[in-house]
Amino acid sequence: MGEHSVNSQLNHEKRAAFIRHLLDDLQALEYMLAHGLIEDDIVRIGAEQEFCLVNNNWRPTKNAEQVLKSIDDPHFTTEIARYNLEINLDPQKMNADCFSRLEKQLNSLLAKAKAGAEKHDTKIVLSGILPTISKNELELEYMTPTPRYRALNEMIKTLRGTDFSLHLRGVDELTITHNSVLFEACNTSFQLHLQIAPQDFIASYNWAQAISGPVLGICANSPLLLGRELWSETRIALFQQSIDTRSSSYALKDQQGRVSFGNAWASGSIAEIFKDNIAQHKVILSREIGSNAMEELQRGNTPKLEALNLHNGTVYRWNRPCYGVGGGRAHVRIENRYIPAGPTVLDEMANFAFWVGLMKGRPAKFEDMSGCMDFRDAKANFIKAARTGKETILHWMGKSVSVEKLVTNELLPMAYIGLQKVQIDRKDIDRLLGIIERRTQGKTGAQWQVESYRNFRKQMKQDDALLALTKAIYEHQQTDFPVHQWPKVESKPAIHKAAEQVGHIMSTQMFTVHEGDLATLATSMMQWKNIHHVPVENQSGKLCGLLTWSHMESQKKENKGDERTVADIMIKEVVTVQYHTKISEAIQLMKKHEIGCLPVVHEQDLVGIITKHDISAFLHGEGK
Repeated sequence: MGEHSVNSQLNHEKRAAFIRHLLDDLQALEYMLAHGLIEDDIVRIGAEQEFCLVNNNWRPTKNAEQVLKSIDDPHFTTEIARYNLEINLDPQKMNADCFSRLEKQLNSLLAKAKAGAEKHDTKIVLSGILPTISKNELELEYMTPTPRYRALNEMIKTLRGTDFSLHLRGVDELTITHNSVLFEACNTSFQLHLQIAPQDFIASYNWAQAISGPVLGICANSPLLLGRELWSETRIALFQQSIDTRSSSYALKDQQGRVSFGNAWASGSIAEIFKDNIAQHKVILSREIGSNAMEELQRGNTPKLEALNLHNGTVYRWNRPCYGVGGGRAHVRIENRYIPAGPTVLDEMANFAFWVGLMKGRPAKFEDMSGCMDFRDAKANFIKAARTGKETILHWMGKSVSVEKLVTNELLPMAYIGLQKVQIDRKDIDRLLGIIERRTQGKTGAQWQVESYRNFRKQMKQDDALLALTKAIYEHQQTDFPVHQWPKVESKPAIHKAAEQVGHIMSTQMFTVHEGDLATLATSMMQWKNIHHVPVENQSGKLCGLLTWSHMESQKKENKGDERTVADIMIKEVVTVQYHTKISEAIQLMKKHEIGCLPVVHEQDLVGIITKHDISAFLHGEGK
């Protein structure tokens, strides 16, 4: 759980005091490492489950705080968006039935969340990126009103000096500028924690980095964002760009993002990784700290290292080193942050067991990764796996191999050995790793989503297809069959009447013309494509007019020759609507002005168009 009592506006004196505590925390950590004061005789696992809240029309809600109040359980906390919540599971000592215990608690808490959500006509969905999130749910009104999130937003914007620019390219392409960090809220994860003996931390950390690519590839579950088919695990690129504090300039500068895989194998101790974080990344959140860590040690107490943990919480390594205190004893652990939520609890637990099995089954030859594998191969594998998931070809220990073959031939046997080594029940090993094996032979969550969405798009408009996909994900989750057993979606589900706003039914694939184009080009294009309405854009790409077939027919009668431009004949006074305009209001506007279409704009940028045909299809329940 992140620290919520923070401040981005401390004066110079208080900020300096925080930084002194940060340095004292590092000194205390190094002292504890040197004097054996960090737990090394026990191993625990833990997890954080993020999930989405949707209404009965499968769209994101804005009621996380009300649902949280109804749940009334300290295991739950808010996330940055008001349509997400998080469960912090209890740490479990690693022994025979630890995965079963964790799974039982997670199912119990999700059932509690479901009951609390139902009181507010809300459902819960496990999804790496909820398909039905639209630009509308990324406005500041959807940000959870707590000091941490507001401060984070303010500081990152201040450091950047500009709005946030996203550019993701997969099968489709998404290029957009946004004014807040709320794109980060699209990401929903199942974060894994594994306690590590301090003397083995660097070797374990580097191994965690090495296996990240193939593990991510077989767990991918986030292929869609804003209706675009992007990466198999789009969360990776989205999170990096949405929490990027780097400002761009004409100078060529090497700057490491706050969301990072890293640039080299780790060395030394966990303290060296924290030092690198502090050296690379400015303090963006701070607060007053009550006690000095070294003084706490001298009094015989175990310090919480509050300043170090707060700063570490603003540096988003995909494999994050963590320090914590439990039962009066300090421990260190690795937090795996790249695993997506869903598709089911069973899939998530299989992912967890696979990762822990690999971590504990590390062969002795991989004790020093710097002598086995180029770090840039590990980093490239991670990015490639995020892009193409299970279909990825990796560069593994000097050879090229597919994710499927690597998992099947090397990593699964290694994970079996690792779980046996820590004496996990054979029944749980076979059950959970069997899911990974069959998923490797079948479909990942990302592959199932892409196939289903493409099938829906053959029958429906984009918004209806996203609703249908979210509904299908939810319904399959209720069965708890793992994703490799989910059937291919062929039929057209009953989704209609779920649309409320113009943005839900508008057409986004549009033909436009420039005001300086010849009018004959515009008329020819309209004939070729059999379209009756064409928006007109100016030199800046802003909407400046509209061509309609009826208007052009009347212009033809004036017979003024073929030298006229679009600007000469277009309608200049254009009635427009916004994405969030109610459909009922759009219908009234069309009737009032006796027009057949309404361009949809965002600050004069054209984002879509709604026509009488779209209205008719919506009213008569036609999805295509």
